[in-house]
Amino acid sequence: MAWSRARMWSRTLVAGCALTLVSALSVALPTRAVAQPQPAGTVALPQGPAQAWLLADLDSGRVLASRNPYEPHAPASTIKVLLAMVVLDHLSPDNFARANASHTQVECSCVGLKPGQAYTTRQLLAALLMVSGNDAANMLADMLGGQRAAVAAMNRKAALVGAKATRASSPSGLDGPGWESITTPHDLALMLRAALQYPLIAQIMRSPSASFPGKTLTNQNELLSRYPGDIAGKTGYTNLARKTYIGAAQRGNRRLAVVQMYGTGDLYGQAIGLFDYGFAQP
Repeated sequence: MAWSRARMWSRTLVAGCALTLVSALSVALPTRAVAQPQPAGTVALPQGPAQAWLLADLDSGRVLASRNPYEPHAPASTIKVLLAMVVLDHLSPDNFARANASHTQVECSCVGLKPGQAYTTRQLLAALLMVSGNDAANMLADMLGGQRAAVAAMNRKAALVGAKATRASSPSGLDGPGWESITTPHDLALMLRAALQYPLIAQIMRSPSASFPGKTLTNQNELLSRYPGDIAGKTGYTNLARKTYIGAAQRGNRRLAVVQMYGTGDLYGQAIGLFDYGFAQP
């Protein structure tokens, strides 16, 4: 089934519509002890700081609630899940290369690559997804043949998973005059679901920490410690995009996705409320 197309700039709350998603997740998040969901109808749909957002069931594709799901915004670092998929489509996790000075000449957040140091694809993906390393994004793009080749591959991948309103302009999600990336909550949900079909991406996004040459990486996704259940997600921020977040949560056999764009406050608080609302639905 396809999402019924809303007006691009609609501000109407949409609930219970259908969602076109690529294929059922092949990677289930592992089980932890979780709080029991409340009965349907006892959890109110939260209002919050994201101008555009979407809550969907990852298995059925059903949209449980949304606001402006087709409204275009800059994605910031949430677009890095698209780069991660392209990387694993072309490179082995154990491939390695040496960083150079050009990789570090980027606006940070950065993991702190050291020119001359060798890094594996696996290590760079952890830096990309856990601490949003823009230097790691640059190095991975070079491993794919350069910035232009990487961005072109990202846009082909977006089209392949159905994210037809998405245009990547940089591997990191950084934006500037003439190279603004654009996407929608609808498209980010498609990309998140596709990304979670890659076991390594799912593993990295749900890991609280990971080893890296010379340091330990700590996942920036605060919901890993704030919300019960199994969590995977990616944060993002630029001045143009404001705060963005994509995340998946699992309780038992139920998996939900939340996408939030153009936020100016506590996106985590809103995400928690949306997950609670979703898990309370039949």
